[in-house]
Amino acid sequence: MKKTIATLIAGLFATAAFAQTPAPAATTTTTPAATSTQEAVKDAKADAQAAKADANEAKASAKHAKKHTKKHTAKHKEAHPKAAETAAAEPAPAK
Repeated sequence: MKKTIATLIAGLFATAAFAQTPAPAATTTTTPAATSTQEAVKDAKADAQAAKADANEAKASAKHAKKHTKKHTAKHKEAHPKAAETAAAEPAPAK
């Protein structure tokens, strides 16, 4: 048992020593302004294309959902004619 406790304490000391060492310095590289501007333009174009694709996908999804909802509602009204009547009725007033 003493060996286990000693091992755990040694591990804590090693962790504390490792945590106090300074982080390695980050290397800095300078890029020309023209290159970064070109990259920014490419990124902007890629973002615009992605946004356009997302918009088209959302539009198609909404169109599909609308079609599916219409179809489902029509089937539901055929199967449950009374449900359509109660859905059109006024809701009970809150007390």
